[in-house]
Amino acid sequence: MTAPPDDRTFRREMATAYRSGWHFIDLLTALPRRGDSLMVTLFGEPIVVVLEEDEDVRAYRCLRRPRGAPQPVRCAVRYGMIFVNLDQRDHELVASEPHSATPRSA
Repeated sequence: MTAPPDDRTFRREMATAYRSGWHFIDLLTALPRRGDSLMVTLFGEPIVVVLEEDEDVRAYRCLRRPRGAPQPVRCAVRYGMIFVNLDQRDHELVASEPHSATPRSA
């Protein structure tokens, strides 16, 4: 895969991806068939990237707890490259309320 150096759309999307916490995992060709998976470690966290039966690429954070189910991680494919975003704020379903910062000794 090659991208022309003057492709503004490509450069803009790559700048947005790196600035927003998205991280490059591998090329889409690393998952040639449905059901194939790829295990990577990103910032010390094991991540499994899977090409599902419906040909969607999905990523999961592997929990180290004994009975923890894999957590879905935001995953995107752009220009034949797989990106994931590990930012926990992007995975919250509802906005959490701020916690008070009153020290216990007060």
